[in-house]
Amino acid sequence: MSFNNQDTVVRFDIVKNRRKFFIGSSAIIILGLLFILIQGLHLGVDFKAGTRLDLYIGKEFKTADVEAVIKEKIPNVAFSPVTTYGTYQAFTRFDQTVSSDTMSTVEQALKTKYGDQVNKQVSTVDPSIAQEMVKKAAIAVAIAAIGIVIYIAIRFQWLFGIATVAGLLHDVFIPIAIFSVLGLEVDLTFIAALLTILGYSINDKIVIFDRIRENLRTMKSKSVEDLEHLVNVSLWQTMRRSVYTVATVFFTVLAIAVLGSESIRNFSLALLFGLVSGTYSSIFIAAQIWVNLKERNMLKKKANS
Repeated sequence: MSFNNQDTVVRFDIVKNRRKFFIGSSAIIILGLLFILIQGLHLGVDFKAGTRLDLYIGKEFKTADVEAVIKEKIPNVAFSPVTTYGTYQAFTRFDQTVSSDTMSTVEQALKTKYGDQVNKQVSTVDPSIAQEMVKKAAIAVAIAAIGIVIYIAIRFQWLFGIATVAGLLHDVFIPIAIFSVLGLEVDLTFIAALLTILGYSINDKIVIFDRIRENLRTMKSKSVEDLEHLVNVSLWQTMRRSVYTVATVFFTVLAIAVLGSESIRNFSLALLFGLVSGTYSSIFIAAQIWVNLKERNMLKKKANS
């Protein structure tokens, strides 16, 4: 093999150990699928018919007391446990649509108990709208993914496109699986987070694939060993950039998750999971899938020659 001084940037043979990364990701994906099949997703009111009630109490309160009022005024409708957030605020979600008049009786009862500062905000989605939202969310993610694949195929080559698709599927599935495991609510902000994750992930993958393409022009890759070394060099040349970029965004999103309001917390958490998953897949999954595909092509050409 003939390489230049770029050889020295390789500190750990990522490509040689790619099978371990594939096994690790496969285990996580299988575990996530089991949780999704058994436990399902905790769909928010955007994707499941029902009513969400947000309350501003304005003073110290006990969630058990609020739940007692709700049970008294709405005895025949199941609802999730009252959850506090922000300053003297709480929310709950009903499994069925509840009329505004009924919600007003709950508000009035809470005003009697806690004072006139109590205020409510109600969000209701009927079954047909919920189904439509699910379809539109799936279409939005699918269109984004297809557009990305087309761009990669035109900008680079189709093998890079296949590797990118596999990496993006990995990046999208990991936050979904974690939300299922933790029982976190999946709503429109979660879909927005997934689309944001796709953007960050594809950017990272393009940087790595662009470096691989540049090195293909200057470094010999006549054998499998040459190709694996070339990819190792490319990964380590972009490693610092990938880590620094995700670290900057990660700590910013972490601050939002810790200090931000409840309404954007799930969005922030989905971004955190997706950022880590995206950076990991760019280096240890997508690039390695491309190596496998490229090696198969090389072996086929040798066999046919």
